[in-house]
Amino acid sequence: MLAAVQLPGTSSVSAQNIPTDEPGFTAYVAERLRKAVGDAPVRVQAPLTLSMGTLQANLDRIYAYCRTNPGGCSREIETYVRGAAESTRTQSEAPTREALRVVVRSTQYQQGATGQLSPAALVPARTLVDGLVLMPVLDSSRTVRMLTARDSAALKLTTNQVYEVAVANLRKATKVLTDVAKPVEQGQIGRLTGDFYYPSRLVLVDSWTPLARAQRGILIVAAPAADTVLYIAEDSPVAIDALRTLARNVMARAPNKLTSLLLRWTPAGWQIVP
Repeated sequence: MLAAVQLPGTSSVSAQNIPTDEPGFTAYVAERLRKAVGDAPVRVQAPLTLSMGTLQANLDRIYAYCRTNPGGCSREIETYVRGAAESTRTQSEAPTREALRVVVRSTQYQQGATGQLSPAALVPARTLVDGLVLMPVLDSSRTVRMLTARDSAALKLTTNQVYEVAVANLRKATKVLTDVAKPVEQGQIGRLTGDFYYPSRLVLVDSWTPLARAQRGILIVAAPAADTVLYIAEDSPVAIDALRTLARNVMARAPNKLTSLLLRWTPAGWQIVP
């Protein structure tokens, strides 16, 4: 008999169970998606891989999260299902320049996203630092999805123009960094969390200048999750180790993992901290 996780709010008698083996987990999420997406056909392609109409859904990340965080599994599945359902509904929406943004993702994520479609389907990513890339997205009122080559053609934008518009929109849509990130002292770790575009701010290198100056020119950051940035104001081995440890702990618990890299701010751009 499969080990399973009981969904919150259900009794031990009539509980719905979430299977912990890959085929059972895949079938469970597929059924949840069928109820959410309506007309779009949902099919199991392989363990942890589904298709929804013309889209492919990879369940690797959420499955790994459920294995290590069973108490939050049902909540994360429902969040995933809602997002996937919105993605299927917005695929047919016409893209707009105003919706362009840029996100920071790991090279592993970028390779996985590219693998879901034909290699030329997505607008090419650009390197931020070794291991991290920038990817353009469309941010609608309901969901965020990766920008495709078809989208950029519809917008009549070259790849360079896509990034110019996306970065300009990001800068316009986000608050001034000093309004959300306050200088920290030695022994402290600052935290920005809860906003999908916090890591995207790394592309706005100049916007970090006031914070770095307020910290005597020292600013080292980590982006362990897609909605989190951590930072310190000292570069001692003890401080760097503390930041690295916290980043790894946050990353281990996050369903939306990003990177364990530490980055040092310089006026010319970010440098990886070895």
